[in-house]
Amino acid sequence: MRAWLRQHRQALAAAIGKLTAQRAAAALNALVIGIALSLPAGGYALLSSLRVVTQGAALEPQLSVFLQVEAKRPEADALAVKLKNEARVREFRFIPREQALKELQSAEGLSEVVAALGRNPLPDAFVVRPRATDPGALEALARELRALPAVANVQVDSAWARRLGALAGTARLAIALLAALLAFGLVAITFNTIRLQILTQRAEIEISKLIGATDAFIRRPFFYLGALQGLAGGLVALAILWGSLLALNLGVAELAASYGSGFRLAFLDPGDALAVALFSAALGWLGAYLSVSKYLLEIEPR
Repeated sequence: MRAWLRQHRQALAAAIGKLTAQRAAAALNALVIGIALSLPAGGYALLSSLRVVTQGAALEPQLSVFLQVEAKRPEADALAVKLKNEARVREFRFIPREQALKELQSAEGLSEVVAALGRNPLPDAFVVRPRATDPGALEALARELRALPAVANVQVDSAWARRLGALAGTARLAIALLAALLAFGLVAITFNTIRLQILTQRAEIEISKLIGATDAFIRRPFFYLGALQGLAGGLVALAILWGSLLALNLGVAELAASYGSGFRLAFLDPGDALAVALFSAALGWLGAYLSVSKYLLEIEPR
């Protein structure tokens, strides 16, 4: 075990020595990998930030039934009885106009506007959750509710949330495809880098084989070299993402403040950031493995 660990330490030291000796090329490779990985990582960070905004949105279809402003409470009670007996309604909730006004006043930036109105302009309302979710059944129920005497308007809610959910799903798929394509590019970069390293060390490898070095012994430094190169690229990608989000938040903060919000684009959480770095290192190792497996067999002592 000690001998095995010593061999790995020596291989790691040799890989670090190669990177140090070729600092300019190693830095350029890390920058290329970092730029490539920062694109899907940035898309994932953006979706994560937007998920916080939309997580409170109801994706289940519902109807908002607004009564006429002059409607009396007995008319609201009569509509509640009708909704209770309606087989197509799963559940409903009554929102008195006084409660709606309090909720509006509690919204950031609207308390002064509501105070200036002088009276309550909001009507009583019902939030209705239907049993059916297909658009035809929802529209039919909304049309019947609009025809009732005390009803001023019926709005089908949550359609925008479903569209947003579908859009987010499409965006996640696009980011996954982009990540797969860029991962292939990362493997190709590492593959070519290790190939050049093998060719420049051809004589050294031949001599090592002549004195009895195993293929595993010869391959090990190249594996570490590929993994370290990938890890460096992953760290560069995280640095690019952090700087980009910092710059974007200067404009986002101003825009959010105009809507009375404190929204910010958030950086990846520690677990996701670690996953990006490890994923990049794993891709670097894979590129090294493919390159060594292909070209090392071609180098035989003469």
